[in-house]
Amino acid sequence: MMLIEETTVADAVLPVDAFKAHLRQGTGFGEDTLQDEVLRSFLRASIAAVEARTGKVLLERDFSWTLTIWRDATAQVLPVAPVKAITSVEMVARDGARTAVANDAFWLEQDQQRPRVRATGTCLPRVPHNGSVVLTFLAGYGAAWDDVPADLRQAVLLLASHYYEFRNETSLSDGCMPFGVASLIERYKVMRIWFGGTA
Repeated sequence: MMLIEETTVADAVLPVDAFKAHLRQGTGFGEDTLQDEVLRSFLRASIAAVEARTGKVLLERDFSWTLTIWRDATAQVLPVAPVKAITSVEMVARDGARTAVANDAFWLEQDQQRPRVRATGTCLPRVPHNGSVVLTFLAGYGAAWDDVPADLRQAVLLLASHYYEFRNETSLSDGCMPFGVASLIERYKVMRIWFGGTA
């Protein structure tokens, strides 16, 4: 399985001004935008970290997902949420030839935790032998920062502030997530059920 982010979040969508206010940086000076590039980099890093921990796409963008087999012939859970639309499904033969699957052969079951692509009939189209299937879809809470749930917005700002304040620190453990951030994102994390327990 391979998930690829086909489009990125535009600089203009990133909440740089909100981040400056959160950091209590002064405004009204001639060099107000001097650190904007640095602030955007911390925002992108914190958005990526929150998305990785929760499986939620905060700001809308396009993805492609390649599979070699359906886990369930009637419905396939998508790797991220929320998903707004499935834009295409293509079967890829071993030699690389692509065949589009008709839109009426599948439909999107929208869900905030586990969205699925479902078969319209009895089962999803068969994946070619030694081939793959590529799904492209639009995911995210919305195109604007205000479309993101308030607690996730706050988590991003807190984490970006943490990155900013400790940007020269090399002794922090890998994957460090401040307690306030962890608390804010906890309810968004998908619980996975395994044999013998949950994770």
